[in-house]
Amino acid sequence: MNEFGRKPGNASVSDFGLSGVRNAYWNLEPGELVEDTILNNQGAIASSGALAIDTGEFTGRSPKDKLIVRDAQTEDTVWWDGGFNIPFSPDKVEPLLNRMTAYLQNKDVYVRDCVACSDPEYKLNIRVITEYPWSNLFAYNMFIRPNTEEQESFDNDWTILCVPGFMADPEIDGTRQHNFSILDFTRKIALIGGSGYTGEIKKGIFTVLNYVLPQDRGVLSMHCSANIGKNDDTAVFFGLSGTGKTTLSADPNRQLIGDDEHGWTETGVFNFEGGCYAKCIDLTQEKEPQIWDAIKFGALLENIDFKPDSTEVDFEGCTKTENTRVSYPLHHIDNAMDPSIGGIPKNIFFLTADAFGVLPPLSKLTPGQAMYHFISGYTAKVAGTEAGVTEPQTTFSACFGAPFLPLHPTKYAEMLGEKMKQHNVNIWLVNTGWSGGEYGVGERIKLKYTRAMITAALEGKLDNVDYKTHEVFGLEMPTECPDVPTDILDPKNTWENKDGYDKKASHLAEEFVKNFTEFSDFANEEIMAAAPRVSVGV
Repeated sequence: MNEFGRKPGNASVSDFGLSGVRNAYWNLEPGELVEDTILNNQGAIASSGALAIDTGEFTGRSPKDKLIVRDAQTEDTVWWDGGFNIPFSPDKVEPLLNRMTAYLQNKDVYVRDCVACSDPEYKLNIRVITEYPWSNLFAYNMFIRPNTEEQESFDNDWTILCVPGFMADPEIDGTRQHNFSILDFTRKIALIGGSGYTGEIKKGIFTVLNYVLPQDRGVLSMHCSANIGKNDDTAVFFGLSGTGKTTLSADPNRQLIGDDEHGWTETGVFNFEGGCYAKCIDLTQEKEPQIWDAIKFGALLENIDFKPDSTEVDFEGCTKTENTRVSYPLHHIDNAMDPSIGGIPKNIFFLTADAFGVLPPLSKLTPGQAMYHFISGYTAKVAGTEAGVTEPQTTFSACFGAPFLPLHPTKYAEMLGEKMKQHNVNIWLVNTGWSGGEYGVGERIKLKYTRAMITAALEGKLDNVDYKTHEVFGLEMPTECPDVPTDILDPKNTWENKDGYDKKASHLAEEFVKNFTEFSDFANEEIMAAAPRVSVGV
């Protein structure tokens, strides 16, 4: 076995049972990883200079195959009843790991030492061992990159083994099918196999931090993006993939803290990651210039189409998936914060893609409503984000990230509620979904209008305008907003069939109430009073 590149101290992949690999390449530069990908016929260079690869069978996460080892440590702490944390037998870990390492015999592997959490007080050292060079490039882009001195003294807290070419045998390995993503909190290892979708790597560590930080460090972990204005005003954007977290936080007038995962401490907000993972479908330079400009050499494009007979990306193409993606390091964004840390948020935005076209494009929430909508986490699953989802489906995802929450949602909700009240934060609900009708009838709310509403909220231009109360959801809707047509601010105005709107609104209200029964024992009177009324207009 040969081990090349910079290695921390006397570390070796043989420490992880990989003594039989052919070559281990440590901490290679992006150019070297790109070169190996091309030489292995695993990718192509786009006209922008970015590396384009296909992730194979899986072009999105596979939630039913995300497993957590159920042992003495996790038995009484993990939220097993929510359907997202699926138990895996501790007796199966060692045999599965041995089979994965046997598969890698006489193959090359790529090793990267990297860090999660930009606040050094909370940093998590991660060693990522990958079968493919482009998977390692993803880790380079998405995690924080230690300097040479830090690498030499690197001592990893967690290890990720990512082997897309290894197919599990459910009868032998105890998995549901041939692909899997397994977290073992006792051994501090993550095992990924049978899927090349790189998002499994980042969401695995996100789940780890969602388990460790709230319990052990008193830090609220959040599925959100964040940015900061010229007056040091931090804003946070909650939402599932596809609701606009990356797009709306990439604001040329504000510095980017991060686009997806953050922690909230006693002093402020910090990014978990060192990069961004943006959706590419229908990307244009005009609508999203910062993301467009970030797609250059070092960026990793996933599952995109090229225009005929060229290496120019067809961002409208979706022959492989609508979940086309690009990962790039934060320094590809000109106005990214370094380090990516901000102060206490002054404004929080809950983003939802309402497929029914019922919710207002912008509304201001009371503390009770904020907690109700945070715990509810209503949105639509966007096509391609998860395997098997080909068109938007309405769903409720607690804390706008239930698939990544190993603890019960009330733990995160309680922490957010305390911080909101302590700091008197403005909370806004933003519908980035449909207006004028449900999906298939209405139209997606224009991005320029959403940006204008958020800018107005951030700049205090909605502080002194009149508000109108939504008759079903009780939300306070501004009656005017700079650079936004007045008629779209009340969603009912955009529907030709007003009775049809009332019926859809009542139906959605019923879905909210039905979903919240799971959490009603936790909720106080203030939160329960924020529930929508289900009988209006019917």
